[in-house]
Amino acid sequence: MARKQAARKAAQPAAPAAPATIDVLLSEKRSFAPPKGFAAHANAKSAALYAKGAKDPEAFWADWAKQLTWDKPWKKVLDWKPPHAKWFLGGKLNASVNCLDRHIDGFRRTKAAIVWEGEPGDRRTLTYRELYVEVNKFANVLRKLGIRRGDRVTIYLGMVPELPIAMLACARIGAIHSVVFGGFSAEALRDRINDQGAKLLITADGGWRRGNVVPLKKIADEALEDTPTIENVVLVMRTHTAIDVKEGDHVGTGAVLGKVGATGRVTGPHLHWAVRLLGARVDPLSLLAALAPAAQ
Repeated sequence: MARKQAARKAAQPAAPAAPATIDVLLSEKRSFAPPKGFAAHANAKSAALYAKGAKDPEAFWADWAKQLTWDKPWKKVLDWKPPHAKWFLGGKLNASVNCLDRHIDGFRRTKAAIVWEGEPGDRRTLTYRELYVEVNKFANVLRKLGIRRGDRVTIYLGMVPELPIAMLACARIGAIHSVVFGGFSAEALRDRINDQGAKLLITADGGWRRGNVVPLKKIADEALEDTPTIENVVLVMRTHTAIDVKEGDHVGTGAVLGKVGATGRVTGPHLHWAVRLLGARVDPLSLLAALAPAAQ
């Protein structure tokens, strides 16, 4: 038996030897220059900029960082211990301030910061000044709802301007936000809320997706059946469809805040924000002041 196995093994062809080098089957050396009109609007128009960055990367990025607004200047540009890199050690800044405040006193004040078109064709344009006002108003609402630095906020919205407004408002007061895709199920939303221990949920009555209305409020209500850390829910009234709310819930239009009646239904194109209070102690008049239009 052993002889037969040895004979069969000897009869098998030997495996080909591995090549000493790897052949390159495709070598691409062509380059494609951009159109002159496109290149004329580029931020980096000269190869000298790249050469400067390569020569002294720390000095290069320090120069660019000086264009930002720093609450506290950095002590060291880079701490590089491969594979870990730490930039601008000791420095402190606020992302919301750098996205908005540093632009509102200059020529960008009246420039468009957000140009938005919704699925049904509705449009909104917010200048840097207008966006600054909206973000500060909502940051005040977050504070009135008890959100403090380090608290977690879950955002469950469609693609609406209120999404970046909420994100920038969270960053402004030091709250940690987590954006959950508006197409996720109640179970997926619940798990993400519980994983981060969120105190506040920001969602909408509904959202448009491929011609249909996604019932975000209904999905959120299902998720909230098992989310013990959530204290309040803020709604963006996007689709203006009827939603179920409980008697005593507080709703707002941006400048008006009142209580829902015994019917428990909210409808109408003028309603913009709604605040559902889940047992937390919040003064409705304080929220009214926070939501009121800020001075221009």
